[in-house]
Amino acid sequence: MNLSPEWREKLSDAEIDYIFLDQWTAQKSRFLGKGVSGEEYPIALARHSQIVDGDVISYDQNTGKAAVLRIELSPVLVIDMGGLADKDTETIIRVSVELGHAVGNQHWPAVVKGTKVYVPLTVDKKVMLSVMETHHIEGITYEFQKGMEIIPYLAPHEIRRLFGGAGQESHSHEHSHGHIVHCHSHGHSHGDKDMENHNHKH
Repeated sequence: MNLSPEWREKLSDAEIDYIFLDQWTAQKSRFLGKGVSGEEYPIALARHSQIVDGDVISYDQNTGKAAVLRIELSPVLVIDMGGLADKDTETIIRVSVELGHAVGNQHWPAVVKGTKVYVPLTVDKKVMLSVMETHHIEGITYEFQKGMEIIPYLAPHEIRRLFGGAGQESHSHEHSHGHIVHCHSHGHSHGDKDMENHNHKH
């Protein structure tokens, strides 16, 4: 209903039962959605299909009733490295490594797209911003954006990377797909107390 004028018009006078989904449920191929009305809707997706906010899953023209999916996505930290484009190669490499170290030491998943790095909300917003401020990496800017606003810029596997898992489940190592990175930094940096030495078994 968000993208189709035809559906928007059809539903303008309809009685809509909204099914609110969190981002984890929205990644599943089969689930039971519960509408605000309390009615349950069994949902099964075709292979390789993805739910988007505003999907109409039920519509009865005779009764004027419809059921629509609404997805509540978490914000995403968007780090913009575009300001480095006109810098010398050494600076670009150094800042990129510094950023990778900062993100990797926190075990944050990340998706790199063009000059932007997308980091899903894994801890409190203030904590993530504090980490970025502590490292004070020159030449980059960063801000939180609504999950729904960045969806159009991402491929399905990147969407799953940012929104498709909670906690450790989202930390699968996908080093070779597109520009998906999961950095592990070893050792101490800047003497920060929280930059502990992490030992990993791969």
